[in-house]
Amino acid sequence: MMKKRNDSVRMDPILPNVNSPADLKKLSVPELVRLAHEIREYIVDTLSKTGGHLAPSLGVVELTLVLHKLFDCPVDKIVWDVGHQSYAHKIITGRREQFKTIRQQGGISGFPKPSESPYDSFGVGHASTAISAAYGMVAARDLAGEKYHVIAVVGDGALTGGLAYEGLNNAGASGKNFIVILNDNSMSISPNVGAMAHYLTNLISNPMYNRIKNEIWDFTGRFDKMGPRIRRAAKSMEATLKGFVVPGVLFERMGFRYFGPIDGHNISALISVLSEIRRFNGPLLLHVLTKKGRGYVPAENNAPVFHGLGKFDIETGLAIKSSPIPSWTEVFGQTLCRLAEQDERIVAITAAMALGTGLTKFAERFPNRFFDVGIAEGHAVTFAAGMAQQGYRPVVAIYSTFLQRGYDHVIHDVALQRLPVVFAIDRAGLVGDDGPTHHGVFDLAYLRTIPNLVVMSPRDEEELRHMVFTALQYREGPIAIRYPRGHAMGVPLTDSVTALTIGESEVMRSGDQVALLAVGPMLQRALSAADLIHKQLGCSPEVINVRFIKPVDKKMLDRLAETFPLIITLEEGVLKGGFGSEVLEYFADEKHHAPEIIRCGLPDAFIPQGDREQLLDDVGLSPEAICQAVARSGALGAHRKTTRIKDLFRMHRRKKIA
Repeated sequence: MMKKRNDSVRMDPILPNVNSPADLKKLSVPELVRLAHEIREYIVDTLSKTGGHLAPSLGVVELTLVLHKLFDCPVDKIVWDVGHQSYAHKIITGRREQFKTIRQQGGISGFPKPSESPYDSFGVGHASTAISAAYGMVAARDLAGEKYHVIAVVGDGALTGGLAYEGLNNAGASGKNFIVILNDNSMSISPNVGAMAHYLTNLISNPMYNRIKNEIWDFTGRFDKMGPRIRRAAKSMEATLKGFVVPGVLFERMGFRYFGPIDGHNISALISVLSEIRRFNGPLLLHVLTKKGRGYVPAENNAPVFHGLGKFDIETGLAIKSSPIPSWTEVFGQTLCRLAEQDERIVAITAAMALGTGLTKFAERFPNRFFDVGIAEGHAVTFAAGMAQQGYRPVVAIYSTFLQRGYDHVIHDVALQRLPVVFAIDRAGLVGDDGPTHHGVFDLAYLRTIPNLVVMSPRDEEELRHMVFTALQYREGPIAIRYPRGHAMGVPLTDSVTALTIGESEVMRSGDQVALLAVGPMLQRALSAADLIHKQLGCSPEVINVRFIKPVDKKMLDRLAETFPLIITLEEGVLKGGFGSEVLEYFADEKHHAPEIIRCGLPDAFIPQGDREQLLDDVGLSPEAICQAVARSGALGAHRKTTRIKDLFRMHRRKKIA
């Protein structure tokens, strides 16, 4: 439920008249307060129907309004980190009506997207990138001799990522004009410290104070001998005082002038402080305190759940579930908990995504064996390598799109040393409404090139359980399991789990002429395609559950090469370098008389947001499209012609002998 605003007199809504940031500049503080409430109502109402990142966006409404009131975007640049804070920004920058389509197929993106609006200065879907990107804009601005402002709005979670510190270190040392706003929505500051911090913020942002300070600085510099000593003493005293009362010394040591912390929901305070500090030179950091989910009670009380969710009931805050079938993520989490009961060496690691990767129950039951390392995927991988080196069985649960950030660590710190780290790769394939920044479509291509690494993909949730067990039994090196987002297949789950034979595929349906090789959940589409091919083309395809992308089942491929004129590979990943490429490479290397191979997968393009099933159909992975590919194949017709000639020859020989 939304918190009610106490208006003694009913007033006309303001939001319908806000079509660009220029409309904010003529609004008073009370009007901005009303507008913030209207924007929150609009966000909650819209996302209850579409789903999205609710809590983060509700937390930055006032900050967004003040930034656009004081700065002149899109000439001035605002870079949001992470981009799911940008909903209010989208609403007030000409996309109010389009906001109803957010994250829907053909609608606007849930993240900043420069091709969507000039107000989106940089595309940000992964955390910790804004400072580096914004500082790049600062350097470009200065090279061009221009004067606009560049502001990076960084969530406190983004500062758990190493890239943020690389950017801070570089930007702070440069001395260039640059504003970083730290949106801190988790730090709790006691009233006494908060009051002192408020006093110091007023003091250091006061123009008279800064003028006096600069004059004293200039004056002491005139003394040849004593001046430097006085300056060092004054700077040391100021840093010591700030170290007692505000958490800004780290940023000052990195070259940033620190302001704050201040209340990020107090529009008057934000206007006062930002109006002053935007006039200062050099790298500046403003620390604001906000509350995730601000204004919507269920989100305030449970921000992790409302960080990103699907459709929900506004009154209760409860999710509207589309299916009673458990998700792949839930089955993984349940399986890991069960296996961890039997083996104390099993530990779970996540990079700030305990809920998203299904590890919350594990964290509750085995708190000493659960490690959330923050938004630091590379660290998560190498941290797991260290634990594996000491005899533990680490399971790194991570989204496919985020594992990309730890690629070098997988190679250098895990695979090279053959350490038994298990990678549970969630959100593999198309993720739907989060769009191209979050589609996990590259993992098959980037993982299968790594020596010593086993890569597998389950056809359903029951096989996922067996694969988790298999991975934890495997001792020869690292092993990765990739599975998609959303609800699973709904198959019954058995009481026991068994280890699979590494590198062995599974024939799901015997057949002839056409072989359909399916990776993971693509098996269901392969079976449907086989039915259609049989009905329309009169042949009965063999359907194979690949199971192991690496090592590939060579015996299976050898058998197919001898007996099948046509092989279709099906994968929910990019075709370039994927499983289909592996099949082609194998036949080329083995110099087989190879059958015709048709690869079905994702094209060399970034796939937009939309319904996952519809997107799969759109890229040619529908049963109908697969059937059409078989119908167009010359190999099938040639095989039938050759078979017919052989049959006639045999008949002729039989007649001649007779």
